[in-house]
Amino acid sequence: MTCLPFIKRPARADSPEPGTTDIRNLGLKILLVNKFYYRRGGDCVHFLALEKLLRNAGHEVAVLTMRSGSNMPLRSDDYEVGEVSMTGTVTSTLKAACRILGWGIDKVVRRALNEFRPDVVHLHNIHSYISPRVAQLAREAGCRVVWTLHDYKLLCGAYSFLCGGKICTDCIANSPFAMVRRRCMKNSLSASVLAYAEAKVWSRRRISSWVDAFICPSEFMREKMIEGRFESHRLHVLNNFVDTEVFNAGSEKRDGVCYIGRLSAEKGVDILAKVAAEAAFPLTIAGTGPLEKDLKSSYGSCENIRFAGQLGEHEVAGVLRKCKVSVMPSVCYDNNPLSVGESFCCGTPVVASRLGGLTELVSPENGLLFSAGNEESMRRAILQSLKLPWDNASISSEARQRFSPEAYCRSILRLYGSQAGCNTATPLNRK
Repeated sequence: MTCLPFIKRPARADSPEPGTTDIRNLGLKILLVNKFYYRRGGDCVHFLALEKLLRNAGHEVAVLTMRSGSNMPLRSDDYEVGEVSMTGTVTSTLKAACRILGWGIDKVVRRALNEFRPDVVHLHNIHSYISPRVAQLAREAGCRVVWTLHDYKLLCGAYSFLCGGKICTDCIANSPFAMVRRRCMKNSLSASVLAYAEAKVWSRRRISSWVDAFICPSEFMREKMIEGRFESHRLHVLNNFVDTEVFNAGSEKRDGVCYIGRLSAEKGVDILAKVAAEAAFPLTIAGTGPLEKDLKSSYGSCENIRFAGQLGEHEVAGVLRKCKVSVMPSVCYDNNPLSVGESFCCGTPVVASRLGGLTELVSPENGLLFSAGNEESMRRAILQSLKLPWDNASISSEARQRFSPEAYCRSILRLYGSQAGCNTATPLNRK
């Protein structure tokens, strides 16, 4: 793994005299940035877990996020930019448009950089609600900038390479104006125009000049980023980690199928529910999202389908340990879904779409693949998986090594440019 050296920064005014011991040298100061600070989806769960992981490893961490009533409690040394909404009045929409272009956040971001004085600024999902302006300001402040890519926003204005429900990668090699012609963003002309403006303002060339390292949770994403003309030496593949203290194989009797994730069209959960209703296998659906109301309306009366709602991590682990198979039916290029790693750590095999980063995770030893969006292919794979004698203990053992928090911490510190160790003896109980 290539590791770029730290950018030289001006010495802190309060630096100790030569020959004295400075306890700050024992760890790094890391500013983590994400637009949400609550368990909204897999990206947010990863963000919260990473904060815990780095704190437990002895590093000083501050958070920069968007103000929201849903946020978990922040510490006194954390920072919030003002809240914006993509829906509502004309005034709120204009305010959101300004945020997309990076206006109105400089004061808070500069205060975070000046007060906390981070060695590393680690970006996660920041588009629209915070904006890549953070990367620019961090670079100007002399910080090392690392960006974990949870979706394809830097290549696709609509985030997912989906247009009209079908895979579309035209914007990788061509002008992003294609998203306006096709109304890729929510099938809305105004939203697509705004996404196009965002892509032009925060161009790939500008963003690349500010970021030292991009973390790609899958090799598939790295290849797409290279297609999009990002420099290969800045792209590092690092699978998301799993809290192995929580997600582990149990001795419960296993039966049926589960889906853990966001209830949205690109996840293919509507197709899974239809297949389950017709094939009559037990299905537990855990999560919330825009399709929740429609799914409950269509399948709420099915005795074999149970809607569990939004669950905490211990509840998710309990569901996974009791199910024989977990299904990931995405119709988009899924990157490295956290629920797949969690399933494996619980010893639960995964039946998944043959698409995107999922093909790197699922093998004949831990699951089956099917043709994305194909109901019959999905049905056959699920029914076959329910009959196979899976080695749950072996699946769990291998996954707990592959998705180990300790291994992830060592890798992330190398990207940060640190030789510091990673001691995660403290349990990684998420907030």
